[in-house]
Amino acid sequence: MKLRFFHPLPEVEGMTQKLEITVEIHSQPFDPWIQLSEWSSTAAALASFSGRVRDVAEHGSSLEALELTHYPGLCESLIREDAERLLMAHGATAALVIHRVGRLSPHEVIVLVAIEADRRGPAQRCCMALLEAIKHQAPLWKKEWRDGQGTWVSGNTPL
Repeated sequence: MKLRFFHPLPEVEGMTQKLEITVEIHSQPFDPWIQLSEWSSTAAALASFSGRVRDVAEHGSSLEALELTHYPGLCESLIREDAERLLMAHGATAALVIHRVGRLSPHEVIVLVAIEADRRGPAQRCCMALLEAIKHQAPLWKKEWRDGQGTWVSGNTPL
């Protein structure tokens, strides 16, 4: 599902800017570099994070797969709300969030978060804050598969 939202920002030096927020939930693999090249604009700074599935489960054993489920509609809406709040708080102008759902193998890309801003500091801080908001607040659930058995993950990994 692909959602795009545009919100006006207050006037800055005689110019009106808009927030651009793109939130996508994918059931198929995606290439973060292609997504970034298609999304990126002319902003001076772009900060991004791309995360992949680990090959080790929560308790240290080999991971066969990671299964992700989400609450459709609500998940995208909450991510968008967090993105809007954090873009405004950090003075950034655009956010791209792509998150996978379904059954993923180790090393597959699971998430891409990208932020554009006029400076590197706001872009980097906003990117980190949005990633943490997604990890701890978005209705996404993980099940680790080892030896043909699935176990729900009870919490998120620390920084």
